[in-house]
Amino acid sequence: MPIDQCPHSFNHLSRVVLPNYMAQMRHEMTRASAMVLFSTRGVGVKTLLKRFAKPADFSGCYVLLDNGNPVYVGISRGVFGRLRQHVTGKTHFDASFAYRIAAATAPHNQTRDAAMQATAFQTHFSNARAYIAGLGVAFIEIINPLELYLFEAYCAMELDTAQWNTFETH
Repeated sequence: MPIDQCPHSFNHLSRVVLPNYMAQMRHEMTRASAMVLFSTRGVGVKTLLKRFAKPADFSGCYVLLDNGNPVYVGISRGVFGRLRQHVTGKTHFDASFAYRIAAATAPHNQTRDAAMQATAFQTHFSNARAYIAGLGVAFIEIINPLELYLFEAYCAMELDTAQWNTFETH
């Protein structure tokens, strides 16, 4: 019985489907967009969709790039909304990548919530969001949830984004 209506065997996914998505992602990485577009005040998802000629937000995978070098791979059922959260989010849930960067530059022994309340940590968090806003981003649409989840790990491994990507649960 297929998982999430994925019509492919694991063998076909690993040999054909995921490499095809990777080829698409590598192409998109050559024409990355600026993350700052997703942080502009007053510009929401609807405006971004028009700017990118997309009819609606979409399920997919994205890669954040620092001077063309991949640093982080993420997935979302609403990619544009998620990209906005990375640069405008106020909590460790919304801006989890910014939180990870801030925690690396300002290690702490507190809970995430407690750290986010500390003024000094908030400075690191804001700096991390500003860093992310200066990155490039490439994205592709992937509709099937199983393909999307498998591709995130595949893409992170292929692009060697181990510094910031982790698949540990918390």
